[in-house]
Amino acid sequence: MSPRRGAVAVVAIAVTAPLAAGVAYAARSEPKAAATPTAEISTGTATVRRGTLTQTTQLSGTLQYTGSYTVDYQGDPGMLTAAPSPGAVIARGDVLFRVSDAPVRLLLGAVPAFRDFSYGMSDGPDVRQLETNLSALGFDPHHRMTVDRHFSAATAAAIRRWEASWGRPSYQRTGRLDQAQVVFLPTAIRVTALPARVGAAVAPGVTVLTGTSTNRAVVAQVDTAQVAALHVNDEVEVSLPDAGPIPGRVTAIGRVATAPSAESPDQPGDPNAATVPVTVTVRLPRGFALDRAPVTVDVIVGTRPNVLLAPIAALLARPGGGYQVRLPGGGLVPVEPGRFDQSTGQVEIVSGLTEGQSVEVPAA
Repeated sequence: MSPRRGAVAVVAIAVTAPLAAGVAYAARSEPKAAATPTAEISTGTATVRRGTLTQTTQLSGTLQYTGSYTVDYQGDPGMLTAAPSPGAVIARGDVLFRVSDAPVRLLLGAVPAFRDFSYGMSDGPDVRQLETNLSALGFDPHHRMTVDRHFSAATAAAIRRWEASWGRPSYQRTGRLDQAQVVFLPTAIRVTALPARVGAAVAPGVTVLTGTSTNRAVVAQVDTAQVAALHVNDEVEVSLPDAGPIPGRVTAIGRVATAPSAESPDQPGDPNAATVPVTVTVRLPRGFALDRAPVTVDVIVGTRPNVLLAPIAALLARPGGGYQVRLPGGGLVPVEPGRFDQSTGQVEIVSGLTEGQSVEVPAA
């Protein structure tokens, strides 16, 4: 895994699954040394060299849909006559729900619908937002509408084309939109819950449905002592079950730390256990459908340059404790290991070896 130039932290993420033996090394400060090879085991050699050792820490996280959105009804009182099922995806221009059979459609934008849209209305950012949607939906085929803050005759004509797509006869096409006919959200929505049931009475301000975006990301809870090593746009590598590694990057680092809730008034939460949410975006393989999947996040929080490195596999248990390595001639040499770098399978050698020496390792 190659870190982005200038970035101190790189993140490797793996969906929780039975871990390979090598990953187990990274989860321990001192991994168990390999047993002394017997005469029947085929061996090779590796050269002790100087290089850069990375330091990793392991976090927990979840692969989940991002964002949280609430859709309220803003029209006249009526009955909820149609609503999507949880899991349904509503895109730009689609019907969110129906009240007394009148559809409420989704448009994309950050400004909520706060007034009706019609010719002669005052200029505003909501008009630009509406015109952006009409253009994206293809209802200005001759490009006569200027996407700006002004509601023009071309804007009304684009709305009439939209109305025609609903099946309205020409005499019912008004070229205007009531506030209750559209809902603006920043993104397409994936429905998660329906607080209001079909058949129930709804009034202005009633929440009809809630949802998320259609994008999935990894959200990891990072200890406040470790978060300084992470930066937005740090490159990441994500390993998924039954799939090769895929790229990703850190896109958001929370600014508010949360601590575990107190179990009781006599046992307050530990302020030293406070964490900050870190979001990592990924492009998942086609057909990958897991949601709320637990993940393990291996974070490289620092580097140690110009240290002696030897393969972790060269370490052998030493009688009485400690470690040793076997030289090509058969002799055993005690060594003092430092930190371990599972990403490359290397261990820092503090003492016992010199640069350029060869050590025995199990044959590949």
